[in-house]
Amino acid sequence: MKKLILLLLVVSCAQELPVVETVEKESFQQLMKKDYPLIDVRTPQEFSGGHIKNAVNIDFNAPSFKDQISELDREQPFLIYCAAGGRSAKAASLMNSMGFKKVYELKGGFRNW
Repeated sequence: MKKLILLLLVVSCAQELPVVETVEKESFQQLMKKDYPLIDVRTPQEFSGGHIKNAVNIDFNAPSFKDQISELDREQPFLIYCAAGGRSAKAASLMNSMGFKKVYELKGGFRNW
């Protein structure tokens, strides 16, 4: 009985980590070293004007955005950014609602890069 009570206490006290974390540039750079997939959710025009190395462009404003995101591995952590943080926050929220386990968003977006 004591083991069951202890187990219930541990489980009830355990806090889940947030699925979406907005991180500073330095933390984002450290996470990039783990080779997590990097998604730029800006338009193709913005992307062609400059982007973070190894980023894949999946345009948040494209009608196919949700379909493209749904093909990704939900167990895999992702790094995500846009121009200033608005679209990436919406994209990360959508990914959270779709069951992704971890999404790191670059605070301030590409402008902060």
